[in-house]
Amino acid sequence: MSAHPGSAQTAPEPQQLSLLQGFPATARPAGGPPLAADRPVARVLIESPLPHLDRPFDYSVPAELDEDAQPGVRVRVKFSGQELGGYILDRVEESDAGQPLVPLHKVVSPVAVLTMPLQELAGRVAARYAGTVSDVLRVAIPPRVVKVEKELAGAEPAGPPAADHDLSGSGWTAYRNGAAFLRHLASGGSPRAALSALQGFGPDGWPRLVAEAVAAVRASGRGAVVVVPDYRDLDRVQAALEDILPADDVARLTADDGQSPRYRNYLRVLKGSAGVAVGTRSAAYAPVQNLGLVVCWDDGDDLHVEQRSPYAHSREVLLLRAEQEGAACLLAGHARSTEVQRLVDAGWAMPVEAERTVLRRTVPRVLNTADSFEQERDPLARLARLPGAAWRTAKEALERGPVLVQVARAGYAPSLACETCREPARCPSCQGPLAIAGSAAVPQCRWCSTPAPEWRCGHCNGTRLRRGAAGVLRTAEELGRAFPGKPVVTSSGQNVKATVPDACALVVATVGAEPVAPGGYAAALLLDGDSLLRRENLRAGEDAVRRWFNAAALVRPFADGGIVVITADDTAAVGALLRWDPAGYARRELGLRAELQLPPAVRVAAVTGGSTAVGHFTASATKLLAAEGVELRVAGPAPLLQTARTDSEDVRTLLFIPYAQAATVTRVLRAAKAAGAAKRTEDPVQLRLDGVDVL
Repeated sequence: MSAHPGSAQTAPEPQQLSLLQGFPATARPAGGPPLAADRPVARVLIESPLPHLDRPFDYSVPAELDEDAQPGVRVRVKFSGQELGGYILDRVEESDAGQPLVPLHKVVSPVAVLTMPLQELAGRVAARYAGTVSDVLRVAIPPRVVKVEKELAGAEPAGPPAADHDLSGSGWTAYRNGAAFLRHLASGGSPRAALSALQGFGPDGWPRLVAEAVAAVRASGRGAVVVVPDYRDLDRVQAALEDILPADDVARLTADDGQSPRYRNYLRVLKGSAGVAVGTRSAAYAPVQNLGLVVCWDDGDDLHVEQRSPYAHSREVLLLRAEQEGAACLLAGHARSTEVQRLVDAGWAMPVEAERTVLRRTVPRVLNTADSFEQERDPLARLARLPGAAWRTAKEALERGPVLVQVARAGYAPSLACETCREPARCPSCQGPLAIAGSAAVPQCRWCSTPAPEWRCGHCNGTRLRRGAAGVLRTAEELGRAFPGKPVVTSSGQNVKATVPDACALVVATVGAEPVAPGGYAAALLLDGDSLLRRENLRAGEDAVRRWFNAAALVRPFADGGIVVITADDTAAVGALLRWDPAGYARRELGLRAELQLPPAVRVAAVTGGSTAVGHFTASATKLLAAEGVELRVAGPAPLLQTARTDSEDVRTLLFIPYAQAATVTRVLRAAKAAGAAKRTEDPVQLRLDGVDVL
């Protein structure tokens, strides 16, 4: 395959090809630059989002670029009259293009940022998600910063740190199979474990467990990659790692830090100056040398899903990488996702859980205000947002320390309805939902931000509004009146706090934005549980359980007065929290989905776009699959629900894929997408595999 002067958007015309054929592969036009004497052909992957260009193109290597044009470096090439970026994948003696090759335009940087293992991993990720290698590398490799390359030009790789940390008293000993897992890592083995961590605060919290696992693998002379959902988790894990390992051995990789720090740490890992990479999604691709361990914390968090094509999940990237490089794998969290439970049931990962005796000493007591005992004491508990048991618990706990209050919605009153007919209040301009930002604020559209001071109901002509769900700000206002004299702290939206002091205060936070109290919360009130469970999503129960466990793990043990109150109907999800049994809930949920053949028991592909384009793509793909002897369960096409101000009429078709046929199906879907993009005969479609928000 070779570069050619055809269009970058389409394949070259037959007339163009005929003019270029018949020349030796390494020949150059008259007057062209002299070529490199050794391996004069460079195979280049062009940076392009077009699926049909997701393949290597051959270019000749001018003699003047011979020294710098090595595999893995960034280059600029001429392609169809344009100058595009790319990476050299390999250097070979001859090309099979059968035509004269266009020379490389220039080498952008002599630093080989694309290693062979990363090249292979990018190919595996692209194949799994039916995407392009170029899109994967865009996420994996940070943008170049010239100043940083000059700073690190003479840096020497560092050896593994001395194994001077004593792991005999590790917190892993409190978990069944924990000590064995740590010993296996330290001896150079590659075990695979699913950890159900108990505590989320203090010196024995989950960051310490992750750091000790990394220290064990570093003691064996190998490297590690740790991926967490957001910057708050990243700060805690980094601090725990640097408390055990030399600070220079830890490299932080996250786009939130800016281009220069991210690229500097990427090069440190690449050169071997740092043996541990810790960060958010893109850190899963960090080029750690002699990789021995990959760690994913809280894989159920949707922040692990890349928001750009091919929408890869960092858990799956790490699983592919562990298999490719023979590394150990640790999937850890307070709760357990159904995907991890599937790996445990298959015997791929070993469960690491605390014994019940240890669990009782470590976790808080959990109380449900909707159970029969509490209902007899307080018959109105189901109707009250803050039942009597929750109020009494908060009042008593505020004398001992901070109290966490978890709510489902941000803002003040995120939904409004007509006082007369109870119909949702809509914006007169765009029909978006109305909300109130404060007690004295004017109703405003959440879509177009248009104020509606003189709103009138389109159904009954009413003019009075009633507040629906209470947001975090309104909840904080109400709690401030309920507990006079006690400070109220909020954490939500753009004002998320990482930590709060151990002072006696109410901390009101939206789900996922709970700050950490260094000494643990005296109590936690989990409000709006029914709202979380009623979300129209296949993972509503699983996600609610994960959020409840994450919040409950921030509370002190029951022996120290810790108590958690949940205000939700008595369901299987609530029962899992009451028993502190996240694995049992994941096992039950996975069993139900296996019966219904729903993810993660099967894989799912979502094809989204215009009705005609989706129909053509689905028909083409199913025809190709039929030729391969594969028949899939197809749902759709169905119109997308309007969730924002838009005139789109897109539809979506779902393809349910058994794991045994997944490799064949993804290959065919990838080929069908590339063929459609090359023809340019219809609107493009979006292809997503295993999207967590699809069902």
